[in-house]
Amino acid sequence: MKQARVFPGQGAQFPGMGKELYEQSPEAKALFEKSNDILGFRITDLMFDGTADELRRTDVTQPAVFIHSVVVSVVAGATTRPDMTAGHSLGEFSALVAAGCLSFEDGLKLVAARASAMQKACEQNPGTMAAILGLDDDKVEDVCAGITGEIVVAANYNCPGQLVISGSMKGIDLACEAMKAAGAKRALPLQVGGAFHSPLMKPAQEELEAAIRATNFNTPFCPVYQNFTAKAETNPEQIKMNLIAQLTAPVRWTQSVLQMGADGATTFVESGPGKVLQGLVKKILPEAEAASL
Repeated sequence: MKQARVFPGQGAQFPGMGKELYEQSPEAKALFEKSNDILGFRITDLMFDGTADELRRTDVTQPAVFIHSVVVSVVAGATTRPDMTAGHSLGEFSALVAAGCLSFEDGLKLVAARASAMQKACEQNPGTMAAILGLDDDKVEDVCAGITGEIVVAANYNCPGQLVISGSMKGIDLACEAMKAAGAKRALPLQVGGAFHSPLMKPAQEELEAAIRATNFNTPFCPVYQNFTAKAETNPEQIKMNLIAQLTAPVRWTQSVLQMGADGATTFVESGPGKVLQGLVKKILPEAEAASL
């Protein structure tokens, strides 16, 4: 009977996020104000009163989701220590803080660096993503491999029958048509700023690597299941290497949840904005209990 604490990624943000926590908890207020100081601007103004479009900017979204997720974990989850943690893409940084591998300050600085690097990579190498529904993972991979002359890869293994692909604009257009021809129920282009978790993020990976290598990572008090391997990791140097690889590699969420279940997790508690991960967990492990802090 083990508890896994899981953390959402980009896309979980919403206008007004964190405002209630700020107003009701002195501990949360202190962390929010510390975040403003670290970032050098009042991100709380955008989180509490910004529009959906303002919150969608990568340089705002990523730190906002990270801050909200960690504050919830610290304030609402302080009485229980998880037996394992995991995060979806950006959420991996929140998972590392929750496991004691990264300090809150260092985690936020890395997330801000990641967001800036990814924004620049999106401008340098334009691309996009699409959700493919109703096809087996193997079939999606085969279709991606069959698109020649363009970059198209599997990017997010979210749950059985739901896989997100990433790549060049033309490549994703061609892949969506090919996916539908191969029997996909739907192939939906996503409103995202770039081709995340694909080779087009290579410039961001190179920039972020220096920041990660210069940051102190502690041995976590519980295993962190990382996107790159979908396995339990506790070695700080290996965690760093996997975190660097994550930017251009797929998010193996389905595989991570299955592995956590195999390692004894019976309850998955989502910490952060939204409830997307709870829904994915129930599709991957129907017998598991899914809740939120």
